[in-house]
Amino acid sequence: MVKKVLSGIQPSGKLTLGNYIGAIKNYVKLQHENDCYFMVVDLHAVTVAQEPAALREQSESVAALYIAAGIDPAHANVFMQSHVPQHAELGWLMTTLTSMGELERMTQFKDKSSGKDSVGAGLFVYPALMAADILIYNADLVPVGEDQKQHLELTRDLAGRFNHRYGEFFTIPEPFIPEVGARIMSLDDGSKKMSKSSPNPGSFIALLDPPDVIRKKISRATTDSGSEVRYDPSTKPEVSNLMVIYAECAGMTLQQVADRYEGQMYGGFKKDLAGAVVAMLEPLQEKYHEIRSSGTITDILAEGAAKARIVAAETLTGVKERMGFLPYR
Repeated sequence: MVKKVLSGIQPSGKLTLGNYIGAIKNYVKLQHENDCYFMVVDLHAVTVAQEPAALREQSESVAALYIAAGIDPAHANVFMQSHVPQHAELGWLMTTLTSMGELERMTQFKDKSSGKDSVGAGLFVYPALMAADILIYNADLVPVGEDQKQHLELTRDLAGRFNHRYGEFFTIPEPFIPEVGARIMSLDDGSKKMSKSSPNPGSFIALLDPPDVIRKKISRATTDSGSEVRYDPSTKPEVSNLMVIYAECAGMTLQQVADRYEGQMYGGFKKDLAGAVVAMLEPLQEKYHEIRSSGTITDILAEGAAKARIVAAETLTGVKERMGFLPYR
């Protein structure tokens, strides 16, 4: 039976190698055997202030990178979250089912609000919108990183709560978490996730970084004391992270990477790693620039949203009917 898959990426900051390995690369694999919905989640992006022109540019850029990375609009729906208004309406209905305590326990809210005098309400309630993003398509699988598992658990709880209160309706979604590559860490700190919002550009590799910039960032990447290229995240987090990147970019196993550099110093390993990253990203960058210059991304997003709205509208109608809203004629 074909499963529905839903995922999305915020158009805030530059997409990184971590976004590609941890998310987009899996989207490409999943599209061939599943009914996939891949969004650019612009409604989530505005939980913090965005400069309008930058938001528009980044939104189109993320969508174009989806296609450049191998997502085929003939096999998967690619669209802007804001182009399917049912997301926001179901998001409000999910908010009414969510308790303050559940939202207060969200670690991402705690992290993002830490040390700030004022925090927008949108940042607090956005997990309810995230639940709506998933449930509006009755998704079976949701590709998530470890840092998003808590939000998926809330989605599962809300789906179960709705079903208990109003009758069986929502599918209870399951996480899709690959064993390796689900979480690429920062180049300057192996304990932190590679983040497109990091203030230090040397901590991440952007998908559109030129080759010379990539080589420089990898040559300066933090490594552990010692010189052994060995995968051990607990005692050698930085080198282990670089090995995961190498394995993903070169199509090798971690053991093959370790065997290749057994007895060698970090210098040669880093040089080859940079070559592998550049070789993987160059064709993606070329395709990206072709897509942006052609203007086809506008049509792709319009077609994806049109298909998504059909499914979303049907789901929302069913939700409102069960909750007791008068039908709209």
